[in-house]
Amino acid sequence: MAEANRIFGFDGWQRETIAVQCVSERERTLGSSNRAGWGVTYTARVRISVGDVIREGSGAGHGIDVDLGQAHESALKEAETDAMKRALMTFGNPFGLALYDKQQREVTSSATPASNANPSSRPAEVAPGRESQSTAQREIDPSLDPLDPGTIHQLHSTIRSLPRPALEGLTKAFRKRFQVPPDAPSIADRISQRRHHEWIEAFLVQQQQLVA
Repeated sequence: MAEANRIFGFDGWQRETIAVQCVSERERTLGSSNRAGWGVTYTARVRISVGDVIREGSGAGHGIDVDLGQAHESALKEAETDAMKRALMTFGNPFGLALYDKQQREVTSSATPASNANPSSRPAEVAPGRESQSTAQREIDPSLDPLDPGTIHQLHSTIRSLPRPALEGLTKAFRKRFQVPPDAPSIADRISQRRHHEWIEAFLVQQQQLVA
């Protein structure tokens, strides 16, 4: 999921579990103590949507626990995760076995074109003589200070966890507030300054108040 957020943007892809089924549930002994427990197996099918591109994957998960409910929960989660991974693998090396390559050779070579495919996602080049002006402007206006990578990652995770209606509302409002071009597929790469952080926090507080 972190890799999908990095490549597509947290608001640039969707995951949907379209089928799930318990295919096995039986009593079994656990460990060397031979305690009574349960073994459960689920199958799942997950759909990944990135714009108009839709991919699906199937997976299986197994749960073993003394508690039957816990065994079901473990098996279901594992099946959905396995299906999601198989669906994402169809998008290329960044989601496939190349991730296990310690040198990350295939990941780097395949991820580079993806990041370059969208010119609007790349930082604009600073014209000669404008860099000092930009620096001076940030000193005057602290809201333009850049965010550290940890804060950006935390914001992405928080936004990604929002319910779909709230996520769509935040994305739409952010685009309008910070004049994100319509052809930009995601706002993820636009979250880079303190003013973005403060605006998002205010939006989330407002959403919590509306829910309460």
